[in-house]
Amino acid sequence: MAPLALPGGAEALAAGLALGLGLYALLYHNCLRGTKCRNGTSLRGKTVLITGANTGIGKATALDLARRGARVVLACRHKARGEAAAHDLRRDSGNHEVLFMRLDLASLRSVRAFARAFLESEPRLDILIHNAGVNAEGPSEDGFNVAFQVNHLSPFLLTQLLLDRLKRCAPSRVVVVASRAHRSGKMDFESVHKPVAGALPAFLSYCNSKLANVLYARELAGRLEGTNVTCYALHPGVVNTELFRHLPAWLKPLFLPVAWLFFRDPTDGAQTSIYCATQEGLEAFSGRYFADCQVREPWPHARDDGTAKKLWEVSERLVGLAA
Repeated sequence: MAPLALPGGAEALAAGLALGLGLYALLYHNCLRGTKCRNGTSLRGKTVLITGANTGIGKATALDLARRGARVVLACRHKARGEAAAHDLRRDSGNHEVLFMRLDLASLRSVRAFARAFLESEPRLDILIHNAGVNAEGPSEDGFNVAFQVNHLSPFLLTQLLLDRLKRCAPSRVVVVASRAHRSGKMDFESVHKPVAGALPAFLSYCNSKLANVLYARELAGRLEGTNVTCYALHPGVVNTELFRHLPAWLKPLFLPVAWLFFRDPTDGAQTSIYCATQEGLEAFSGRYFADCQVREPWPHARDDGTAKKLWEVSERLVGLAA
């Protein structure tokens, strides 16, 4: 039997769809997907702590590092989701040393409690990955801008509380998942920590917090010089994750199809985090900013040493560490 012939218009539509899909696949794999981390570094005997690792980039990063043999601690806010993620990762990696510990970065009290529990239960800390992030409006438990606290202040405090353990286990690393959104950030130290309302102010607060991430890594590197503890900030790419769950309801039907089509998936988005955590020979680049598994220059205002020092001093005061 001869195949059914499509009407002329249908044939043109089918050909157009096939061409469009082909071009999309070419665009995604050559431009959107990004670079793969291809080193084979083993992490056996190492302990990795990853915040926000129950989903998205953090979970994909945890899976890779668990497959390399690391003991992986998932620091997450939701107990049920964190335990489910740890179960998934143990199954998928074949590594039974993946565990959940509760941490709510919107609460400095929770950060301190987590640090105490971690130091009591875990003798090592070789890699600390600040992966968790939010893009949301409103205040934290402590009355700060929730995005600035979750994305910067709490990671700042957590690093300080765990720093002696990192030094004892050196060579060790701190990896900070920042964003190219730092380009739109500003460091107004009178207001950067104050809560905001509305989608646009919330996004600008997110940008401010990502600028803080890049500046923080720069300042931390200088303060850690000579300790054999190094740190790196990175842009993971534009990734389709739960970061966008706080979008206004009216915007989601417009935004989510674009994210599904053109944003990286979490595995691709995790590659630069994995690279900064595992690549040998990065010590000379401590404090630098990475994207697509390469050193990149952040925007000029993210390279201002005076602003980085001021951010450190303000952060110490806000979290209660100032002398």
